[in-house]
Amino acid sequence: MNDWIAALGDLNAAGDAAVLVTVAGIRGSAPREVGAKMIVTATETIGTIGGGQLEYQATRIGVGMLDEKQHALRNFPLGASMGQCCGGVVEILFEPLAGRPPRWLRDLAALHGQREPAVLVTRISQSGPRKFVVTADSVFGIEESEADTDVVAQARASLEGGAVAQRDAQTLCEPVVSPDLDIALFGAGHVGSAVVQVLSGIDCSIRWIDNRRGVFRHVPGNVRAVETADPALEVAAMPPGSYFLVMTHSHALDFDICDRILRRGDARYCGLIGSLSKRRRFEKRLRQQGLPEAAIDALVCPIGVDGITGKKPAEIAVSSAAEILRVRERGAKSASHWPDNVQPIGR
Repeated sequence: MNDWIAALGDLNAAGDAAVLVTVAGIRGSAPREVGAKMIVTATETIGTIGGGQLEYQATRIGVGMLDEKQHALRNFPLGASMGQCCGGVVEILFEPLAGRPPRWLRDLAALHGQREPAVLVTRISQSGPRKFVVTADSVFGIEESEADTDVVAQARASLEGGAVAQRDAQTLCEPVVSPDLDIALFGAGHVGSAVVQVLSGIDCSIRWIDNRRGVFRHVPGNVRAVETADPALEVAAMPPGSYFLVMTHSHALDFDICDRILRRGDARYCGLIGSLSKRRRFEKRLRQQGLPEAAIDALVCPIGVDGITGKKPAEIAVSSAAEILRVRERGAKSASHWPDNVQPIGR
């Protein structure tokens, strides 16, 4: 996830010293991938590079570097001495940052806020890491004439190859792109709030919608809360291939929302909270409204993965989040993005 961009910017803007800790290289097995990040301050850590002894040692080193200006690049063998069984070697880059947010961070934050794909380039050298940002047609953070043309080309190639960080000799290229998991969640009651808290922990973008005043509390950074008199109209605001979860306080509103989702024909998932009897009632009404059987079959109700039958908000949240991830992992099953033969779960 890219929450570290805003977190680091806030710390710098407040004048709080911080150390940016990045997994810069891996040989063999490791708990996290290249590009995984953690921010270390005097009082907390933000993010994770994999936990365990590796993270403990990295945190300790980071705290000791809060007053320094020089970066450090260190190797950590994950063997018996570290108490981790991965067995590989992890290379960690420590970058102390204090004062005003650096130019590269301001530019990266602006681009990310505009959902423009970019690559954070770090040239690792003895004198210190040099960072700049590359997009498909521009270079930010330094003058474009100062940027190595081969490195810029390498960065753009990594952007085309997906959101996977790549390390080549002394160059680390980290694509920073908006998540491809767009979720609309209708309803901010106990269950909806629990689902948002679970889903917000993964790399996704959530649009959280309700028609009641003052109902939104504790809205995570990757969640946009929308208070609107007509939630069903928000269905049209989502991009193709989105995931929808419908769990409002009103069955009539649930029906209107589901009807609009199913008529789109391009959603990846449409989940409705409720029982099989609720599903049967909705099916009957949808047929009366003239909706094709293929579209009705795409409605998932009850929601959640097999084997989890608990009805507590936290249990429903974990189960429904797992179902969305499972559908995502299966990939597109047809040109219309609907999963093949999705059956009601939790019977």
